[in-house]
Amino acid sequence: MTATRSADQPLSSSGSTTSAAIQLPKTSESEQLLRIRHSMSHVMALAVQKLFPKAQVTIGPWTESGFYYDFDSPDPFTEVDLKAIKKEMIRIINKRLPLERLEVSRSEAETRIKAQNEPYKLEILAGIQEPITLYTLGEDWWDLCAGPHVANTSELNAKAFELESVAGAYWRGDENNAQLQRIYGTAWETPEQLAEHQRRKQEALRRDHRRLGTDLDLFSIEDEAGAGLVFWHPRGARMRLLIENLWRELHFEAGYELLYTPHVADISLWKTSGHLDFYSESMFGPMQVDEREYQLKPMNCPFHVLTYASALRSYRELPIRWAELGTVYRYERPGVMHGLMRVRGFTQDDAHVFCLPEQISDEILAILDLTEQILSTFDFRNYEINLSTRPEKSIGEDAVWELATQGLIEALDRKGWAYKVDEGGGAFYGPKIDLKIEDAIGRMWQCSTIQLDFNLPERFDLEYVAADGSRQRPIMIHRAIFGSLERFFGIMTENYAGDFPFWLAPEQIRLLPVTDEVRPYAAEVLAQLKAAGVRASVDGSGDRLGKLIRNGEQMKIPVLAVIGAKEAECGELSLRSRREGDLGSVPIAELLAAASRANEDRAAGLGLACAPAPRP
Repeated sequence: MTATRSADQPLSSSGSTTSAAIQLPKTSESEQLLRIRHSMSHVMALAVQKLFPKAQVTIGPWTESGFYYDFDSPDPFTEVDLKAIKKEMIRIINKRLPLERLEVSRSEAETRIKAQNEPYKLEILAGIQEPITLYTLGEDWWDLCAGPHVANTSELNAKAFELESVAGAYWRGDENNAQLQRIYGTAWETPEQLAEHQRRKQEALRRDHRRLGTDLDLFSIEDEAGAGLVFWHPRGARMRLLIENLWRELHFEAGYELLYTPHVADISLWKTSGHLDFYSESMFGPMQVDEREYQLKPMNCPFHVLTYASALRSYRELPIRWAELGTVYRYERPGVMHGLMRVRGFTQDDAHVFCLPEQISDEILAILDLTEQILSTFDFRNYEINLSTRPEKSIGEDAVWELATQGLIEALDRKGWAYKVDEGGGAFYGPKIDLKIEDAIGRMWQCSTIQLDFNLPERFDLEYVAADGSRQRPIMIHRAIFGSLERFFGIMTENYAGDFPFWLAPEQIRLLPVTDEVRPYAAEVLAQLKAAGVRASVDGSGDRLGKLIRNGEQMKIPVLAVIGAKEAECGELSLRSRREGDLGSVPIAELLAAASRANEDRAAGLGLACAPAPRP
């Protein structure tokens, strides 16, 4: 079963709630949509090979919003080619061709493939277990496939699909292999669904955090310094500080203590932890220092383990809750890095809880509560929860796995959250809970994770003295709520479309003096705002009022305060709020009080929508 946490509607870019008129199912949620998209990929492959006979097909799976196929073609596909392919696909659909499943022997499949001169299919065939099936499309075209498909192309709507783009892709995802061309498409049951999908794609472009990061001067990634390394500009750094302060505040309230640990360690630590054996491809190479090898940390966990092991612990001390905003470094391949979403240096909001077996349920429930508290502060309230259980290859005793898994289930049930079970999807060292958040345009993002670990306590020989005097292993819980500050910042920026709530905005109020004569008054107001903890500035450009307002709107400043001769004389400001509209003339004292309330109550706006009546 899959369910979201609540029925709250996501926020629009203006902060108001919206509800899409057309619901867009995912492929994994609709058997019919899966058949449509899988069949449409075959239709596309047939169309490509009709138009480009030298093109060889590789794989063509469905995705959550469409499908793609990888081709080895001597010439690059162009936008003109995509239009021609789409037209050919429509002709194929209109022929009402059957799609039929055939079960064949391995030798027959090899004979068919060699007759077609399709070497990639031979590689695919080598990795297929019996039975071997293929699907035909019409009389002549076929591909190795497990299905499912529609019975006939008449079930495909020629007005409900589109070919979207062409991208490069390596065969088997290995950059040492041949580079292929991947054609992406999308297909739906109705033209209305297609139109809604395209609208959301345009909305996603408008919200792209990379563009907004530049437009709002929040961050950059400088090629001269290296790929995947983030430079936080003053405005973005101010926001990051606000997020970190919130995080620390709520963690202290929840009974956590903070740790600060090094960025490097002797490579032997990573041998003990197992990272060097299982994670070396994602680690930067070691450095030689004083005849010892040091390794940049890809994880914070071993450092927290060493801190635990620095003293003999008693059962009376448990649970121990430690949290750290720890910066880690991982090697990501050049082709997968993407803005803030996937970088090589990032800060995890890591926490580790060391507890007794009987404390698991209470600790997990407390983590779920803290997760909801933090995520809802950023207006994320729709969640998809997955519980992943013991995989076939794992470590640890059956009884401990059972106790741990039941602890997770009990905590989820106590929380009242619906969840989907991923049988066998846990880590080899313990079961886990993964949480996805839904943004303002319905996209799901992997965010928080809670993992139980029997591996590191064993590898590092962690112990506590039990009530009977015996030495026992603690249960270790790994937990991250944001996942990483960088990725969460990117998701959050796209969710708000850069129109951040008042408490989080890097610049909350901009004063717009209309004439030089009112600049001294603007300076006085600025000093009062800053003294009250409000992030404010004065636009001293001397531009006309219309341009002053446009500049402030382009930077998505929550409140613009126009200052003319009348406002200076009366000790007021003429306010314009992005979320609440024109607020009219407001006394300075009232604005100061409202801004202070909004900064303390992060869920509130200024609360000045009912502006005072104009003075006579």
